[in-house]
This record gives sequence, structure tokens and C-alpha cells, in this order.
Amino acid sequence: MPTTETDEHKALRAAVTALGKRHGRNYDREQLWSEAAKLGYLGVNLPEEYGGGGGGISELSIVLEELGAAGCPLLMMVVSPAICGTVIARFGTEQQKQTWLPALADGTRTMAFGITEPDAGSNSHRITTTARRDGTDWLLTGRKVFISGVDLADATLIVGRTEDSRTGRLKPCLFIVPRDADGFTRRQIDMELTAAEKQFELTLDDVRLPADALVGDEDAGLLQLFAGLNPERIMTAAFAIGMGRYALARAIEYARDRTVWDAPIGAHQAIAHPLAQAHIDLELARLMMQKAAYLYDAGDDVGAGEAANMAKYAAGEACVRAVDQSVHTLGGNGLTREFGLASLITAARVARIAPVSREMILNYVSHQTLGLPKSY
Repeated sequence: MPTTETDEHKALRAAVTALGKRHGRNYDREQLWSEAAKLGYLGVNLPEEYGGGGGGISELSIVLEELGAAGCPLLMMVVSPAICGTVIARFGTEQQKQTWLPALADGTRTMAFGITEPDAGSNSHRITTTARRDGTDWLLTGRKVFISGVDLADATLIVGRTEDSRTGRLKPCLFIVPRDADGFTRRQIDMELTAAEKQFELTLDDVRLPADALVGDEDAGLLQLFAGLNPERIMTAAFAIGMGRYALARAIEYARDRTVWDAPIGAHQAIAHPLAQAHIDLELARLMMQKAAYLYDAGDDVGAGEAANMAKYAAGEACVRAVDQSVHTLGGNGLTREFGLASLITAARVARIAPVSREMILNYVSHQTLGLPKSY
């Protein structure tokens, strides 16, 4: 794994930074999405033969991090090109690839991702959304909750479970559900969190899908699922690091200019040291995120799974601390709309909670990495 960025990655980072600065904190999501697509950033991880940039999650995470650092992150990048695009590119049929990948790459279509359930969270072993055969079709029934951007998406990649004909046990499978499918309904969840992308509860009531709605091999199960979940964790880390960098930059600027008595407040160690520590934490989280992306792009799914979880944990913690310290640095001004930091207090916690809680990551590391017995 390289310890420094390539010239290509540096150039990509600089170009996306310029794009982000043009849009800024008060960005229009649709305009930014369209421009990022035209510049090739949305599909930078997708195969060239389907209109993508031929890169990987390493490149896509750079795009999201730098947009976040400019104050204009695109949450649907975590979902549409990273999760759905990756899964279809790796496991989809040729027809699915031709139908979806060029459109995901150029931003003309988007896809949401539905795994979380009211009683199961994202635990694939407890998911109750089930698919059963009806002739050559599938009938999909179940509920999903906290699904991002369904109102913007042309379809949702739904995680359901089918019965294994050999064992009778249920196994996870992925289905592309068009937004206008009969029996597929959504209800917007009233969130305190302010974001361009809304959250929805989904109901699937015997949604009839053709055989080709199934993505990949019915027997691949968890392999295909985690092909999408590892990029999700890496991209969530990028989202969090970008947000933390944005908040920290505002606090540093304020600490340089704000003068009380004879010196800027940033000259005082009680202000400077916590900001320095927040910067260190974000840099360390970025290193783990880069390792996770490198392993994933290299095809090491096992190594990437461990690193992606660690990166998501480290980035979430670093983001929360950076935002908290930045708001605290500004004092009362940190809670005003003028400085635009207060809303990040709530937003920063998303990286601790979603797509998997920090406690579940600690469970994963304790029994998968350290070999400790499970507590559940």
C-alpha cells in the first residue's frame, strides 16, 4: 500500500476541491450533482466500458471527502455509485450493467439502497423482507426504514431473503425494485437532521418483479451483500472526514482572526491544542480509510472488511470531536446560522450511528480480529 498519494490522486483532489469551493455550503444539490457527473466524478469508480472512470473506491472516496471539506457533501454518492454501482459492476448481468452503469456514471439515474429494517437494523441474519417465486417472477414482501434518497432514486436495491432449496434456510439476495412498482410505497420520516437527502420508510406488499430483477447469483448471498457494504463504510468515513475538515477549517479561520485582549485566541494553547488534536485524529482516520479503499480495490474483501469497519469507526469519532471542538472554539457564534456549524452537531453523529453503530463495529473487531467470544 502506498503511503503517499499518487500525482493522479492529488490532481483529482485539487480538481474536486475547486468544484466544491464554487458551490460552497449553500449549494444546490441538483446543480452540484449534475456538474459532478459531467466532470466524471460520480462514476469515477465504475468500469470504463460502461461509461465510468475505471477507478475504484479510492478515487470515489477522494471525491466525496473533498466535496465534504468544501461544505457540500453528496450523500447519495455513498449509495448510488458506491454501493449499487459496485454491486452491479461486480455481480450484475450484462443487461443490468448496460441498463444501469452508464446512467449511474453520468448522473442521469440514481439508485437507493434498502437494507435496514425496523426490527433487524442492518443485521442480514434477521432481515424479514422475503422473496418467493411465483412462476418465473419474484414476489417481494417486507419493510425497510431509514432509506436515503428514495424520492430521488429511479430504483432501490433491496436486500431480501430467499429460501435455499437445499437447506430450507433463508439467505440474503439483492433485487432491483423500480420506484413505480405496484405495492412499493414510501413514507418520509420526520427527521431533526437537516439534509438535502430525506429518509424514508418503505413498504413492499407482494411487489412483483421479473426474474432479471435479481442481481447476481441467488446462491452468492453474503458475498454480494458485503461487496456493497464495505464500500458503504469506506464512503461513510470519507463523508465524516470531509465534514470534520470543513468544521475545523472554519474554527481555525476564526481562531486566527478573533482577538481578545492583545492576541488572536488561536495563540492560546487551550484553543490551539484541541484543534491540533482534532486535525491529527482526522488525518489518522483518513489513513485507515485509504488503507481500506486500497485493500478493497485490490480485491482483498476480507482485509477490506476489517479496515473498512475500523475506518468508519475512526472517522465517525474524529468527525464528532472535530465538530464539537469547532463549535466550542466559536463560542456563541458557533451556534448561529451565520457561521453554519451548529447544524453539523446533529449531522456529525450520523457517522457514529449509520450505516452500522460504533458498538457493532467494536463487536466485529473484538470477535473477528481479536478472536474473543461473541456476546450475542
